[in-house]
Amino acid sequence: MVRVKPFAAVRPPKEIVTEVAAPPYDVLNSEEAFRQAGEKSLLHITKPEIDFDPILEDHDQRVYDRAVKNFASWQSRGWLVQDEKPCYYVYAQTMDGRTQYGLVLCAHTDDYAEGRIKKHELTRKDKEDDRMVHVRIQNANIEPVFFAYKDNAVLNEIVAKASAGEPEYSFVDENGFGHSFWVISDDAVIDAITKEFTTCVEAFYVADGHHRTAAAARVGAEKRAQNPNHTGNEEYNYFMAVCFPESQLKIIDYNRVVKDLNGLSEEEFIKALGEDFEVKPYEGEGQYRPDHLHNFSMYLGGRWYSLETRARRYDDTDPIGVLDVTVLSSLVLDKILGIKDLRTDKRIDFVGGIRGLGELERRVDSGEMKVAFALYPVSMKQLTDIADSGKIMPPKTTWFEPKLRSGLAIHKLA
Repeated sequence: MVRVKPFAAVRPPKEIVTEVAAPPYDVLNSEEAFRQAGEKSLLHITKPEIDFDPILEDHDQRVYDRAVKNFASWQSRGWLVQDEKPCYYVYAQTMDGRTQYGLVLCAHTDDYAEGRIKKHELTRKDKEDDRMVHVRIQNANIEPVFFAYKDNAVLNEIVAKASAGEPEYSFVDENGFGHSFWVISDDAVIDAITKEFTTCVEAFYVADGHHRTAAAARVGAEKRAQNPNHTGNEEYNYFMAVCFPESQLKIIDYNRVVKDLNGLSEEEFIKALGEDFEVKPYEGEGQYRPDHLHNFSMYLGGRWYSLETRARRYDDTDPIGVLDVTVLSSLVLDKILGIKDLRTDKRIDFVGGIRGLGELERRVDSGEMKVAFALYPVSMKQLTDIADSGKIMPPKTTWFEPKLRSGLAIHKLA
């Protein structure tokens, strides 16, 4: 079973929460963060390169130094204040009329090392290293990771009761998504949450934040090695996560755009697609969105197409082979367009479904890209089945929305 604990969060007073809370570090580029960040924004801590003119590279030592300075400053000014006792917290997000309720807690690094925190993506060492530096220099998890767990009736009831009261925070962000936050400080409820996770929840599944999870585990191992009196209960063994029941989560599409047709004309490309797909121009109004597994939409030459995968072109018995990202990569990106490695090939880019199919049209119509593909979303069951099997999904398979708002809670490692 997983190991969890409450923690005394460092967080903003409710009167300024909307000024402090910010999108995650990897949602905005530096220029966007610079334009969005107000005086109290957590972006000055998570993306402190924006404090320099001109904006510095985010790996510059001056940027790391500024991050530490800003975190200390936000606390000294009272913009971030630590709770008096360890608590659990409920964090609810609302999007398109659907609300998901997560528990904010500390997970144990041993669970990651021993496979009880299950991943479905590979990480890049350079990104891990960068996140590790931020955790190390701040001695804190400034931003949470996003976990799922198998539904648990007892935890669902506890969360429902906790969220029935007046929230500590409640606001709507610039995207129209709602964020609400409750503090669970009652010792009996805290003990019940700890007991239920540690006796009944077998695993966490990383939904979003693979690099932050890996970085937190590495910092924990580093501190462990430096402490001759290590017990396993020190705060540095834990890192902050928001954990949602899997039934409440929805994965949205993660789409692809490609710069060229690998030397083919549009007519030659469509003919090549015909070997593995039934290709039909879309005759309806607006954009064509795939509505079932193994159906794709394609935007090419100012027109939408439906691509229906022909029979026996994929392996339904293979949890990776059956994924549409695998089908598209194998039969189109690799076979026709010559894109072998999605992680390194500069001819391909990825567009989260939150941006809409209009973003695919825009990037093709502008001439930046030649063709776009929209995919049917992966299911939570597919994600957990693959994670349970120990296999890894192809890159850029899942997109979760809404993103966790940073700054509602911070976990100090000491």
